[in-house]
Amino acid sequence: MSSAAKAANEIVLPVTGMTCAACVRNVERALKRQPGVREVSVNLATERASILPGPEGVERETLVGAVEKAGYGVLDLQDEAVPEDAEREAREAAILQQTRLLRVGLVFTVPLAALSMARHLTLAAPDLAGALPWLAWTGWPSVFWLLATVVVVVLGRQYAFGAWRALRNGSANMDTLVTLGSGAAYVYSVAALGGLLAETGEYFETAAVILTLITLGKLLEARARGRSSEAIRRLMQLAPQKAVVLRDGEEHVVPVSALQVGDQVLVRPGGRIPVDGAVFEGDSAVDESLLTGESLPVDKTPGDEVIGATLNIHGRLVIEARRLGADSALAQIIRMVEEAQASRAPIQRVADRVSGVFVPIVLVLALLTFFGWLTIGQANLAQALTHAVAVLVIACPCALGLATPTAIMVGTGLGAENGILFRNSAALENTRGLQVIALDKTGTLTLGETRLTALQAAPGWSDAQLLRLAASAERGSEHPLARSLLVAAQARHLDLAEPNAFRSEAGMGVRATVEGRQVLAGSLAWLEHEGIALDAGLAQSARSLQERGQTTVAVAVDGRGIGVLGIADALRPASREAVGALRAAGLDVVMLTGDNRNTAQAIAAQLGIEEVRAEVLPQDKAAAIEALQAGGVRVAMVGDGINDAPALAQADVGMAIGGGADIAMEAADLTLPGADPMAVARAIQLGRATMRTIYQNLFWAFIYNLLLIPVAMLGALVPVLAAAAMAFSSVFVVSNSLRLRKLRPGG
Repeated sequence: MSSAAKAANEIVLPVTGMTCAACVRNVERALKRQPGVREVSVNLATERASILPGPEGVERETLVGAVEKAGYGVLDLQDEAVPEDAEREAREAAILQQTRLLRVGLVFTVPLAALSMARHLTLAAPDLAGALPWLAWTGWPSVFWLLATVVVVVLGRQYAFGAWRALRNGSANMDTLVTLGSGAAYVYSVAALGGLLAETGEYFETAAVILTLITLGKLLEARARGRSSEAIRRLMQLAPQKAVVLRDGEEHVVPVSALQVGDQVLVRPGGRIPVDGAVFEGDSAVDESLLTGESLPVDKTPGDEVIGATLNIHGRLVIEARRLGADSALAQIIRMVEEAQASRAPIQRVADRVSGVFVPIVLVLALLTFFGWLTIGQANLAQALTHAVAVLVIACPCALGLATPTAIMVGTGLGAENGILFRNSAALENTRGLQVIALDKTGTLTLGETRLTALQAAPGWSDAQLLRLAASAERGSEHPLARSLLVAAQARHLDLAEPNAFRSEAGMGVRATVEGRQVLAGSLAWLEHEGIALDAGLAQSARSLQERGQTTVAVAVDGRGIGVLGIADALRPASREAVGALRAAGLDVVMLTGDNRNTAQAIAAQLGIEEVRAEVLPQDKAAAIEALQAGGVRVAMVGDGINDAPALAQADVGMAIGGGADIAMEAADLTLPGADPMAVARAIQLGRATMRTIYQNLFWAFIYNLLLIPVAMLGALVPVLAAAAMAFSSVFVVSNSLRLRKLRPGG
């Protein structure tokens, strides 16, 4: 299924109430149970569930009911004019709620903690109670109970509800550990206060501090997660909401949503182009950097295509609207980024497998700690409970669930801002292990704007006759070389004939009947294959052109060679720099082209490319990539045309550059809308940096638990410090992901 078709069928649910990887698993399991569901992907960082229905289909209401039955919520965006605004409002509301809860926690926990410390102080130095009258409050245990009860009820309610929700689903999650940890400390303290235990002393402050610190971590995490999706919001904000339409010679300001295909839209200097279309009138330069990554403005004249949301620099333009709404380039870019952010990287499976058994294991370890200290450690009930609570609190798996998706969100968002569009997170992950990169020549390393540079006719034929016959035969072709011949013929005002019996031989040339004569125009190898030889003079001219890096087209009429034409395609200004950057990144660079070997070698020498695969027919490009992959080597392919699609699909990472053809973009893992070959190096740099961040996050999430759980079991970590460390671990993971925003790809 194509990505466009998949996007059209996909159902996206904004899910609320998820706190960790176990919640993600609960939602996925609930959705997968529904008949008619083919695929489900739930992302903790974006708080979205993406469902791909099967052929029989499934109703959105059924899916919403399944999520709600599992104990989670779904934002109702069906009636919202701008769903993204509703999601943002929901995120802001969640941040506001956590802020209010934190304030309540601080108001009651700070004095509770101060009184607890003072009580220990007065026990150590009884004379202080007389010197400081307020210390008398430390002798009123009911004050401790009252302060702690407010915190447990107000702050602990959300965690208790989440724990109950997980229990209903037959699982345990972060909320389970927090609720058990804080609840055990509170219940023990109440029992001790009521004289139900032999031990004396309460731990009310432990329960309150745990909940307050974890709520602080949850607030910081929510704020950081909100910043990680800023790239999408910035892209959305690029699109103007109003447009000036010319109708009957008058200007009318209308909402962009009211525009229709064919409308003529006026864009003044300094204004953003509101719609995809073509220049109908005017000349200007347009800054497309925010969408394509191109640093320099692009000149636009009548007939040139423009992209909505780009900036008109200095000229008055009248644009004819062609693509609106969901069909616009900006909408497609946003959709691609959202799909990439919502997708699950293969490396995430490691975290998923661990989180699936992590919480139950922690519960067992907490019980072992409790009974171990009671029996082996000869500790009293309070001490054993304290150590068990520390184990429960330190092990909350928030960081594990956020390690991968937050980095993916930031990396794909940063890519979109730099003209690098990852189709999914797997494409981003695969950039890390690349060893070889194959670059198509025409349109990738070169401008793809070929022009005729040389003519050499055989004796008895004029240059005009040679060009006229070749251009006439090529009139039915869409190949860039054909267009070069037609442009040259038109510039010389040659009267071209209409070809008959036209046939294109892919990667070789064309044959056609022109004014009753059989004309062949194509490569030297093809003419030789057809049994046509050039005379010594023409053969020498052909070799000379090839040595200068020009593509040579040989022309034959009625089985006899009549001349050769030289066609040159200028290198892109950044091609040599891009090749150097790729080699500096440790990649072997290969040029893949259908051009003859001499021409290809000449161009490769200019770029510093040592390995060249020349005279590769379009249908053989995929086989060439497969040959490069022999021995387990990971290969990326960069191309821009329809004939590159099979090779892009065969490669470990396929990159469609310069907008390319739609079929090439469908086959590619990564799209580079601009035509700058340096974007290839930037994409690999960004992919590697993102994966490095993910590995750092996973390392922290794993090592944090591996090191501190044993410390807590051994009694060297009090619950309050465990809560602080747990909150810090989640904030660290999200903040580490946000560091990616400082990366300047290519800089």
